Amino acid sequence: MVNNLSSTSFNRRALNAEGPRILNVSSPKALNVLSTKPLCFHSPRIYHNSGWVSRLFPVLVLVGALLSFIILLNGGYIYVLPSLTRAFHGYGVLKFNDSRNVCDFFDGSWIIDDYYPLYNASDCPFVEQGFNCLGNGRKDKDYLKWRWKPKDCDIRRFNVRNVLEMLRDKRIVFVGDSMSRTQWESLICLLMTGVEDKKSVYEVNGNRITKRIRFLGVRFASFNFTIEFFRSVFLVQHGWMPRHAPKRVRSTLKLDKLDDISNEWINADVLIFNTGQWWVPGKLFETGCYFQVGNSVKLGISIPAAYKTALSTWASWVENTIDANRTLVFFRTFEPSHWSEKSRRFCNVTQNPLSETEGRDQSIFSETIFEVVKNMTVPIAILQVTSMSAFRRDAHVGEWSDKPLVPDCSHWCLPGLPRYLE
Repeated sequence: MVNNLSSTSFNRRALNAEGPRILNVSSPKALNVLSTKPLCFHSPRIYHNSGWVSRLFPVLVLVGALLSFIILLNGGYIYVLPSLTRAFHGYGVLKFNDSRNVCDFFDGSWIIDDYYPLYNASDCPFVEQGFNCLGNGRKDKDYLKWRWKPKDCDIRRFNVRNVLEMLRDKRIVFVGDSMSRTQWESLICLLMTGVEDKKSVYEVNGNRITKRIRFLGVRFASFNFTIEFFRSVFLVQHGWMPRHAPKRVRSTLKLDKLDDISNEWINADVLIFNTGQWWVPGKLFETGCYFQVGNSVKLGISIPAAYKTALSTWASWVENTIDANRTLVFFRTFEPSHWSEKSRRFCNVTQNPLSETEGRDQSIFSETIFEVVKNMTVPIAILQVTSMSAFRRDAHVGEWSDKPLVPDCSHWCLPGLPRYLE
């Protein structure tokens, strides 16, 4: 996204000089997250910035090829997630070809590009078998070939060596649910294509990649950096039933307390958060999980209201704990699923992207993220992936997982949409 990636130090002084900013945009679809101007739902615009933040932002985009894409520009990368109409607003990273040096990055379309895919999942030891769709029998390969093309600007080809050098001596941390984990896996596989000694890339505890482990960390020894994942599906603490709670309450989410592993997230150079997939009745009320604030169980609180309270807790933690002079903080918006009905029994994976979003570009969770972040006192970059991924019914795992009798229209094949999410 930015030229001159030789420096590996963070340049946050300019960004912090005036506090958090929300980028000014003009179309009525998305939010900005870095300017003092009022926040409004507009089509995201990305502005040129020559700091390390700008250079790093693009790297975060390519990791999520399934839901959106990160594309590296001169050693940086842009984060394009599955949200075309309401894209993220954050640190600028591209040079644009119009007269104003402004580009509505999320005003574009998916086009076929035979240069893709950028890696082979079967050759990468960090891809979960359940997401290796080709390895699990998927025959069509068209879903691997789609690239997001903004209408008024171009994204340069991914340069893995530049990114590896940019990440030298850094600590990158993903925190969230399985959508973050697939992006984490994809980024590692993508970067491994530029490493000569594959054995120099390893999980720090010798663990296999699985959803059952709360911490996974992969070290790139030749470049002295780690890319870590912490499983925290709600971001806040999940606890057992408190005393004197109604019989239907088996456990609670403590909305006013961040996850008890949050201390492990501190001192990262880059933090990328997400949460949303588990904030549904099937994962909460139907399992006996309700909400708690202080010592009180809140049976009447709705999921959207609880989600906002939890995000406010996260925001307070970031403001009081994270050193904004060192750590870049990103938050990825909600990634839509493509189930044919709400019961999640029918998963119709198409061969090509949809021509319309079918309403999946709208999400109360994504709107809440923007609402909470706009009131924060430290810079946060929102990675708006909702709209872009809403078109990609073709990119889901479907029946090509390690459990073919259990269809999956929530997660994405690797490689695929997640490389764009980074």
